[in-house]
Amino acid sequence: MWGRRTGALLRVRGLWPAGVLGRRPLSCSAASLAGNSSPQCWNCGGPGSHMRGDGFFCPQCRALQPPDPTRDYFSLLDCNRAFRVDTAKLQTRYQELQRLVHPDFFSQRSQTEKDFSEKHSTLVNDAYKTLLAPLSRGLYLLKLHGVEIPEGTDYEMDRQFLMEIMEINEKLAEAQSEAAMKEIESIVRAKQKELTDNVSRAFEQDDLEKAKEMLTKMRYFSNVEEKIKLKKIPF
Repeated sequence: MWGRRTGALLRVRGLWPAGVLGRRPLSCSAASLAGNSSPQCWNCGGPGSHMRGDGFFCPQCRALQPPDPTRDYFSLLDCNRAFRVDTAKLQTRYQELQRLVHPDFFSQRSQTEKDFSEKHSTLVNDAYKTLLAPLSRGLYLLKLHGVEIPEGTDYEMDRQFLMEIMEINEKLAEAQSEAAMKEIESIVRAKQKELTDNVSRAFEQDDLEKAKEMLTKMRYFSNVEEKIKLKKIPF
């Protein structure tokens, strides 16, 4: 029953074998599929050259295949490799993939497919969470360009910026009313919006150094946002 249901879902959604990606080319997906280190189906031995669509299922026996380690999050979620993403489409794609690979749909399948389903589902969740938030999306995009910002680094932040962060933290520590908390939240939200716009422009201009600087600042404000959540109490 589960096999028929999964197959029906694939046909209705158009995700097997042609895939939803047929409406436009996927960034890096062709290269990812071509570079799969497991060219043959583990179940029937079918050649990898015949893998089509998303590459999740063997087109011959329809067995779920292992995740492709060369495929990045943007490719997986059908997004252009860019900082600006359509979050509505991102959510739709996420839901489509979970309907394909969620473990609930593989309870009556082989243990191998159950294991692959768990891995796929985890990967899809991680990809969605990463690309949904501007900060994690930007850091991931930098990583794809070979640039990483180590945790705990000040990245040579200018004195004025560090003083600004210090003052906001001091205000937060002293805040004893709902109005004071809302004021700080408003300031941080505006700063994050400004920095997000700056990051977007930096990536559009291929200025990775600028993007790195802006994302580091966003991370400082993200830490403040976490402190605000912890500070909140019923007023």
